[in-house]
Amino acid sequence: MKKTIMFDKNLLQEQIIDYKNNFLPKWWKDEKYKWEAVKTFQENWDINANDFVDMLKRSFAKTGNLLASGHRFPRGRNIEFASKDKEEVRKMFENLFDENRDVIERILEYKEQAKSFNATMNDGKSHFQDENAITTYLWLRYPDKYYIFKSSVVKALKDVINYDFLIKDGGYENNFKCFYPLYDEICDIISNDNELTDFVKKQITDNCYHDPKYKTLTMDLCYYMAMNAPKTKYTHWWFNTDAHFLTKFPIGEKESFSLYTEKGNYRHYHNNFINVNVGDILIGYEAGNVNKIVSLCQITGKDENNIFFKKIEDLQTPIHYTEFVHSTELSQMQGYPYFSGSLLRLTNDEFDFIIKLICEKNPDIDIKKFKENNNSDEKVEQNSSNTKTYNKDKFLSEVFMSVQQYDKLVAVLKNKKNIILQGAPGVGKTFAAKRLAYSIIGECDKDRIEFVQFHQNYSYEDFMMGYKPSDNGFELKYGIFYNFCKKAENDKQKDYFFIIDEINRGNMSKIFGELLMMIEKDYRGTETTLAYNSSKFTVPENLYIIGMMNTADRSLAMIDYALRRRFSFFEISPAFDSDGFKKYQNYLDNNIFNQLIEKIKELNETIKKDDSLGKGFCIGHSYFCNLKKEECTLDRMQQVVEFDILPMLEEYWFDDNQKVENWSNALHTIVK
Repeated sequence: MKKTIMFDKNLLQEQIIDYKNNFLPKWWKDEKYKWEAVKTFQENWDINANDFVDMLKRSFAKTGNLLASGHRFPRGRNIEFASKDKEEVRKMFENLFDENRDVIERILEYKEQAKSFNATMNDGKSHFQDENAITTYLWLRYPDKYYIFKSSVVKALKDVINYDFLIKDGGYENNFKCFYPLYDEICDIISNDNELTDFVKKQITDNCYHDPKYKTLTMDLCYYMAMNAPKTKYTHWWFNTDAHFLTKFPIGEKESFSLYTEKGNYRHYHNNFINVNVGDILIGYEAGNVNKIVSLCQITGKDENNIFFKKIEDLQTPIHYTEFVHSTELSQMQGYPYFSGSLLRLTNDEFDFIIKLICEKNPDIDIKKFKENNNSDEKVEQNSSNTKTYNKDKFLSEVFMSVQQYDKLVAVLKNKKNIILQGAPGVGKTFAAKRLAYSIIGECDKDRIEFVQFHQNYSYEDFMMGYKPSDNGFELKYGIFYNFCKKAENDKQKDYFFIIDEINRGNMSKIFGELLMMIEKDYRGTETTLAYNSSKFTVPENLYIIGMMNTADRSLAMIDYALRRRFSFFEISPAFDSDGFKKYQNYLDNNIFNQLIEKIKELNETIKKDDSLGKGFCIGHSYFCNLKKEECTLDRMQQVVEFDILPMLEEYWFDDNQKVENWSNALHTIVK
């Protein structure tokens, strides 16, 4: 008998509606790879393949962060296992995919087999084959039957749709018995939502799995709900106090800390007191003649003039400031480490770095309980706060561009009001576009930026306005550009930025209609009559349009003249030789990484000289960015080469296997 999981169906319906509204343009662009991953796996999987290792690489080629993210590399580790003993790994997958056995038994067995195999590797690495990775393999193999289990997603759904089961860490057998029926029930509901299923079917292309049972769609909806679940807003603080203040009271005992000094003056950074929440973690640092992190505390309450906290850990090995004073992660920490009587807010990266250092020196401390209060997994974009200052200097610290290039870029955009950032794959066009807008705005105000992605089916009805089905037949609905223009028009003292990804994929005449003239600088603020409802409309002068275009996309025709005439074009090139990237290399201080970058620069020179390619097909720097020192591993570099660079070269030189093989050997020689 099918197990019924209780949850609020009305809340689920609200989430489905929200999912539909946000599916395009933002969500589908980032999540389409799941459908592509299944299609690629299904086309390449062959348990009896003689080239078993290569077959694994091909099968997992599109899985992206599903099987490789952060410090977790199950895909790469499995390939290493197979390289050592392909028959043993073949047998592990045969057992996992044996549908005559209980699925939970197979999952737990695979994990134990991986653990045992890993011990034979004798290289000190983790096997990475956790329940999340193993259920990913099952989903790839049987996408009409299984889903990926991710405990953080399932836990979040409890608060989103109020289902009546508590996921417990480590209780996988019981968790699976709830997880599968829960997703099955949600799948039954969305399978009967013709509007949703028809909508998604229209987006699925030939390189995607068609998902006839809607299992992948169910999984994606659940992930969407989890990402939009209300988060517990814990914060982390650097608590800088006088010597011996924190060491004088025992664990579990509560203390208070006043907003005022003994002289009645505000303490340093007194404004931070109002942002403290119950549950926040304090990193306890004693100044004076101590200058060490000595304890960990937690906020228990606050009133108008005080915060109240308790000590939860004493450090048996305190951390002297000389051990981290030069850390890159802490270099921007305001006031650190000298002011006493201060409460400083930590970023997630700063908190992660400090906690890791504490736990390395104090192995008896359980890092997990602090991670539970850490909101670093919320996927909040760095510098996305509506109130955080952002300027030219901040842009140049994040985007590998010279001062002269930035000044020219801003001048061109302000003069033309419409610009297209064009360049090779991986040069950071989208990354630069958002930060360009922030730098002109002066702060990270997401409310003054709108993002859309064009595609071949995108139309005026999506962009401006059009008649859409409703309960009473059809009604006129306003599109994303119309609404954003109205928003900018009502706030004329501030600049607004409309960002269009893949701008050359859309039919400009079809999408803009009569607005093709109105977006020109000389016609900004001029009213025109709209075709649909004969109303007056204007594109405001304080609205800027930034488009992005990939110059290596062979599938696109030449850009039409209507687009070229109304936009200025700004080339963004690979920035391996920029001061910013060199500084990043110095920070990583990794010889293999440096050798790989030099080889990529040689590769780019070859691509530039190729008559069938040219500079628009060069390899961008973003494939190698955003790594911390501990993440810049041989495994990580092998993955970039294997799953990012080589597939691109195979596409570039599809008719020259020898050239692909030569470059494959050259790159593999470095990351072997």
